[in-house]
Amino acid sequence: MQLHNLTIREASQMLATKQISSVELTQATLQRAHEVDAKIQSYVTITDDLALEQAKQADERIAKGENVTPLTGIPFAMKDCISTRGVRTTCSSKILEDYVPQYDATVTNKLADSGAVLIGKTNMDEFGMGSSCENSALFKTHNPWDLERVPGGSSGGAAASMSAGLCNFSIGEDTGGSVRMPAGFCNVTGIKPTYGRVSRYGLISLVSSFDCIGPMTRDVYDCATVLEAIAGHDERDSTTFNSPVPQYYQSINKSVKGMTIGIPKEYFVSGMEAGVESSIQEAIRTYEKLGMKIQEVSLPNTKYALPVYYLLLFAEASSNLARMDGTRFGLSVSENAKDVIDIYLQTRHEGFGDEVKRRIMLGAYALSAGYYDAYYLKAQKVRTLLRRDFESALSSVDILLAPTCPTTAFKLGEKTNDPLEMYLSDIYVVATNPAGVPALALPAGFSNNMPVGMQLIGKHLDEQTLFQVGHAYQQVTDWHKQLPKL
Repeated sequence: MQLHNLTIREASQMLATKQISSVELTQATLQRAHEVDAKIQSYVTITDDLALEQAKQADERIAKGENVTPLTGIPFAMKDCISTRGVRTTCSSKILEDYVPQYDATVTNKLADSGAVLIGKTNMDEFGMGSSCENSALFKTHNPWDLERVPGGSSGGAAASMSAGLCNFSIGEDTGGSVRMPAGFCNVTGIKPTYGRVSRYGLISLVSSFDCIGPMTRDVYDCATVLEAIAGHDERDSTTFNSPVPQYYQSINKSVKGMTIGIPKEYFVSGMEAGVESSIQEAIRTYEKLGMKIQEVSLPNTKYALPVYYLLLFAEASSNLARMDGTRFGLSVSENAKDVIDIYLQTRHEGFGDEVKRRIMLGAYALSAGYYDAYYLKAQKVRTLLRRDFESALSSVDILLAPTCPTTAFKLGEKTNDPLEMYLSDIYVVATNPAGVPALALPAGFSNNMPVGMQLIGKHLDEQTLFQVGHAYQQVTDWHKQLPKL
């Protein structure tokens, strides 16, 4: 039996019945990570000592039967933009390469309280800026299904580690598809929850009004389990909802018969890879067999989603990254500096990669006097139209269904010289973030031996329906059970 490929539910049952201990599960996972990750390069830091200490504590909790949760003793990985006290948190950037936070993010605390075991921090596009995990300043991550292809981004390391069995679940962050695209590319399940459902305290922000922390798992049941553990109101994050968190995984088995799926006509246009389109159409037919109704809907402002998303991203990222100045934390280049301005310039020049510099400059331009109204303000107005599109479409259906990406994972280096082509990879996933609605990505087949991802999009705070519909699909398909050969 391969412990590293267990689902959370399977591992939790084995821990509860004393078939295995958390220390044994953690040791097997660490061994797998050290043996396999040299090929994939999903981890920035592997926390061997911390993981084994947390595993021992989990075994003690289980032995006493005190404060045991479905995640107690389960090994997980964390995207390297989420603060972990005493553990290096780099955002895969030279400017934070040696940064060790003095505090934990709320999500980190919640997982520690649940008894989960941190295996390590995963690679990402620098500060979340990218769709392929090639913009990491540290190294490139490879797709476990084909080591010559990208895992997607920006949570590429989190998806690759989950896919390859280097953890039993991982925590990513989604600003514009950064959980869903790599989940699709790597054949795992992942969710971008409703904005405000999960606290962002301790997340090193890219776009404060878009960022959503979300889990990646082997299946929908596990995804519901993790989201339930990390969601909820947080006094340290004023954007979180002050409302109870549903018991997602306990109500996941309800029938979907009679429910309606909306198919956005703007998402099914020319340019989609043939194998991706056929897989998505087959998924639609599967839902029809389950008794669901299919209805075409329209999101008329979809053509504006990409420019709106990137304009707002550039602007907010430019503002958020102003704090990386070499005077308070992280890299500081002060050699031969004439004054503090010189320290700023030298530190940011050496600390930021090309993509980060590109987005900072574009954001500063969009926010500058004379252009603020023409670009930033107009983008905010169109953002409202995007939100209304989803509200209108979802008023007549239960959920929406779409691909996560028009293609399967592309080859390393294929799009790095053309930023605009790279941005177009995000076309199906970016609109949900400005709108704030939840979206669940799940495996839906293969095209040319590479995974195809599908996403289900729901109403605000209605993750429960997404899990219900996604779980129903995984009860009659086995795409999510397929594993890469490593």
